[in-house]
Amino acid sequence: MIILLTGVYALWAGDTSVFVDLGFSPDGRTYMFGQYGVLSPSLRPWADLYIVDVSKNNFVPNGRVTSTSNVPINAGQDGSGVFHQLLSANTSLTNRYKLNFNNQGLPLYISRDDFPALNGEKIEFRDFLNDVTYKAQLVPTVTGTAQNVSSKFYINLEATSNKTGQTKRYTVGTWNFVRQKIMQYNIKRVLIDTDGNSLIFVIEMKQFADNGHNIRYMVEAVRL
Repeated sequence: MIILLTGVYALWAGDTSVFVDLGFSPDGRTYMFGQYGVLSPSLRPWADLYIVDVSKNNFVPNGRVTSTSNVPINAGQDGSGVFHQLLSANTSLTNRYKLNFNNQGLPLYISRDDFPALNGEKIEFRDFLNDVTYKAQLVPTVTGTAQNVSSKFYINLEATSNKTGQTKRYTVGTWNFVRQKIMQYNIKRVLIDTDGNSLIFVIEMKQFADNGHNIRYMVEAVRL
């Protein structure tokens, strides 16, 4: 549905990006994140900001802003300057939704692996503060190849209370939303708000590019 990973400039042809956790609102119902990077081969830095309504698993109104510089950076720089400029220029949007950069998500799962097999991945993780065990399976559908590739996915989620034994099941994501030129997905991180009610899946995407592939990030959100 929606579009830490500290990244470095890609060793493969194509370009990578850096995911930035920008925190929740006090009630955990709104979440903000960003990403930035450098376009290859032009060396033009770019940045995106996103604000997500967790219950709807969608952007808030005007909750997507982006910027790409016309001026290339020097080789070896990471383009973070454009990200900070974009964040500074949108403080009114941040304030409107009472987002707090210090109220970042608590990490429940961090993947250090590369992209899984094309049939998706299964992960298990635990929220020790609330004593809940989670099982998640990313289910992708990929069609076409090279520049004609497109894909979609959803996540099957089970949350089991270790206190009561009760299991709740969720389908996370917009299963029928097709993304052009995205060939593969990977759950890189799972975050939860401090109250334990809002879960964020950080999804790494492999995007077809003429000179290889790019790495981009998105999130899927669910209100528990």
